Amino acid sequence: MDKSTKKLEAILAALTRAARQRALNDSEWAARAGLRKETLSRLRRRSSCDFATLEALADVVGCKLLVAPDLPADTTTDGHFPQHVGRDYEERLLELCATQSREPTRWAALGPRFFMAGLAVMLASSPGGDRQGLLALAESLHPGASEPAVFTQWLKHTPVRPSRFLPLLEKQIQHAA
Repeated sequence: MDKSTKKLEAILAALTRAARQRALNDSEWAARAGLRKETLSRLRRRSSCDFATLEALADVVGCKLLVAPDLPADTTTDGHFPQHVGRDYEERLLELCATQSREPTRWAALGPRFFMAGLAVMLASSPGGDRQGLLALAESLHPGASEPAVFTQWLKHTPVRPSRFLPLLEKQIQHAA
């Protein structure tokens, strides 16, 4: 299946969920967007569509179409974690952590916000780090991320193993100094 087809399917699926949450069936949803029901039905089988059509469907259900940074393609179904962390991705994460940046936009650009928030909490938990700055960063990425119960869930599901990642980060920081 074409990459653009999958993306269009994902957008339509999200918009359909929003329509159902508003108790709209396809006929009502299409009519409110100024479309025929058949147009919506055909759209689900196409690989592309007019932006104005998607925007009209989104407006009806209170959604906006946005441009966002390209995250690792394989995220978990909830979108909270990358499916796996290969060496290249791990290197980019280590590089970001070693810079000691506290800019949420920089962190959010590198991975799902919940995942990145947990990474910041993990760093805050290690000795010698900027605990307050990292916890503030985590909270700005995903409110509640610094709560022990939330971090425990992060630890259960993260593809990053602290026992591997933290020593690698320490080495990278020492090497840079």
